[in-house]
Amino acid sequence: MLAESPAFQGFSVDDTKAARDFYVDVLGLDVDEENGMLRMHLAGGRDVLVYPKGDQHQPASYTILNFPVPDVEAAVDALTERGVVFERYEGTPTATDDKGVFRGGGPLIAWFTDPAGNVMSVIQQ
Repeated sequence: MLAESPAFQGFSVDDTKAARDFYVDVLGLDVDEENGMLRMHLAGGRDVLVYPKGDQHQPASYTILNFPVPDVEAAVDALTERGVVFERYEGTPTATDDKGVFRGGGPLIAWFTDPAGNVMSVIQQ
């Protein structure tokens, strides 16, 4: 029954205006707003629903979106210039460089948060 359903993912934020401003102005994403919710239109024809939860919002404790990029360091530099701060997680200080790029195994990756505290990343293709 659900195999043919065009499923999509979603996550919450505490402030849709702040989230929209970040996704559009900082990340450069295509975002529509309807009925108080946001819909991010991502490459590959994928949409993500972003819905408000106000004071009940709890940031996801995992990476909600990974953005594959051909050059993580260039992406980190460009996003840093736009005000993005990259995360350094406890237990990874020696594997994460000064820019915030994790070099501890696997593809290069750098994590950051949206204004609601949800974790996203840029990851080497």
